[in-house]
Amino acid sequence: MQLRLPVTTLVELLRLRAEQEPDFRAYTFLLDGETEEEHVTYGELDRRARAIAARLQEAGAAGERALLLYAPGLEYIVALFGCFYAGVVAVPVYPPRRNKPTPRLQSIIQDCGPTLVLTTPDVAEEAEKLAGLMPELGPLRWVATPDVEDAEAERWCAPEIGWDSVAFLQYTSGSTGNPKGVMVSHGNLVHNFHVIETLTGFTPEERSVIWLPPYHDMGLIGGILQPMYTRYWAALMAPVAFVQRPARWLEAITRYRATTSGGPNFAYDLCVHGITPEDRAKLDLSSWTLAFNGAEPVRGETLDAFVRTFGPLGFRRETFYPCYGLAEGTLMVTGSVRPAPPELLAVDAEGLQRHRVAPREPGEGAARLVGSGRNAPDQEVRIVDPDTFRECPPDRVGEVWVRGPSVTLGYWGRPEETEAAFGARIAGSGEGPFMRTGDLGFLADGELYITGRVKDLVIIRGRNHYPHDIEQTSARSHPSLRPGGTAAFGVDQGGEERLVVVQEVTRQCTGPDLEEIAGAVRAAVAREHELQVYAVALVKPGTVPKTSSGKIQRLLCRDAFLAGQVPALGVSVLDAPLAGGADGAPSVSREALEPAEPAARQP
Repeated sequence: MQLRLPVTTLVELLRLRAEQEPDFRAYTFLLDGETEEEHVTYGELDRRARAIAARLQEAGAAGERALLLYAPGLEYIVALFGCFYAGVVAVPVYPPRRNKPTPRLQSIIQDCGPTLVLTTPDVAEEAEKLAGLMPELGPLRWVATPDVEDAEAERWCAPEIGWDSVAFLQYTSGSTGNPKGVMVSHGNLVHNFHVIETLTGFTPEERSVIWLPPYHDMGLIGGILQPMYTRYWAALMAPVAFVQRPARWLEAITRYRATTSGGPNFAYDLCVHGITPEDRAKLDLSSWTLAFNGAEPVRGETLDAFVRTFGPLGFRRETFYPCYGLAEGTLMVTGSVRPAPPELLAVDAEGLQRHRVAPREPGEGAARLVGSGRNAPDQEVRIVDPDTFRECPPDRVGEVWVRGPSVTLGYWGRPEETEAAFGARIAGSGEGPFMRTGDLGFLADGELYITGRVKDLVIIRGRNHYPHDIEQTSARSHPSLRPGGTAAFGVDQGGEERLVVVQEVTRQCTGPDLEEIAGAVRAAVAREHELQVYAVALVKPGTVPKTSSGKIQRLLCRDAFLAGQVPALGVSVLDAPLAGGADGAPSVSREALEPAEPAARQP
């Protein structure tokens, strides 16, 4: 693929933008999630990045790792580019709480061995206190970047970095163990920017509104860095501003006449259920031409509900843009073909449980799947049996394997895990190496359909069940249940795999409703999946753990359930009455919630 811009690093990219259009307003941050703004131009961002980089270079930090402890905002973006400009490997992390250790942060420090902390003056003032809670922070040098004078920019020297230099470590969710640092190179980023631009058709005329967490692939790369590559303006807001009041997202799209925005599937569900008719009446979504939907399975029912609710306000079905990607692939792997509406495919539901793909007419007995698009010209997607490593025929579900220039360099300091995940070869032909995604899916006429995760499958009496299907059934079984807040998983009970559903209720739900709700969940799952739910745990809103990109952390929830650490409002176990949970406890457990950054948690 021929890159459109003659750059190989993020430093060259910003320098080019600052030289050509120093006064172009790159980013606007909505301080209150609504109308209070602050801005930064390419010229200002370049000058601030050079000043911070000069300070880091004079401290001998080139090649070191630096923790970035910032709440969402422009200062975080400035510090990120300061690291790029200094040849320092950035490690974005949400700021720790000031009164309790943060196990995820401790694990990241132990994993990558940073020597620096970049942050704001108020967090830096707490350094000694934080080090008392987390000794790992004690030896690190702290730099409050807002205190760095612009004049220091004059002492900056261009770093010796290139296409293969690591730009930052993108830490995985840690849903299956300690978080791993994905090494994302400057070349990976530049290539993926071009992949995104090629698949989406983005132009400098775009205007975006982004609420996603800025510490991970979709929010960081798609929401912050991609606009600089394509050269369009981006309005940013803190994730908590959206989850506290979903209308803020669509109001910002209306106010700024945004053309592109999006998020995981649950975000669209939240808008359908969480925006009042009064707030909807003020919206005009006719400017919105690309609504990306990724990071978790895309639901046809969600697309239908969103179009029904917001279609009268200018939203068009063809605006939906389902896509697929992951941190190990930088960001995007496949994307939809514009301007056609999303591809939907009905397949035999029972056959899908046996990993067989048999198209059939929509209706009873059919599973309705949404396509996640096609791969870029110089990237390759294969469907491979995760056990035999043999390529699957077209009518079989297998693991999604990927290769191409956007595939990242591996996991920091973990050569064996890197080889296992990034060095896979197809049995028989020896083709490779490929990156194993851990996601299950199939290709139909070149379109990728994702069906689940290899390790999340629930296998009961020899049949495979995709947990997100069960979760969707549970969430819509009763009006007091909250969409996007369900975890379904299997547990061993008496030598047999049994199904457990942990389900968030709405804020309006009260105690006397719990028995009725648990019964509704059981009835719906039995009717739609022919499954008996062993246990239903009903919990408060915001207590089902998620990753920073919005994915349900089923294994963490399962571990908490088995350890008796789910402080539920009530737990209904088969052949047992509804048991009372902890009174008013706000979370599954502090440890279970750690991998979900605070700004990503549901209120």
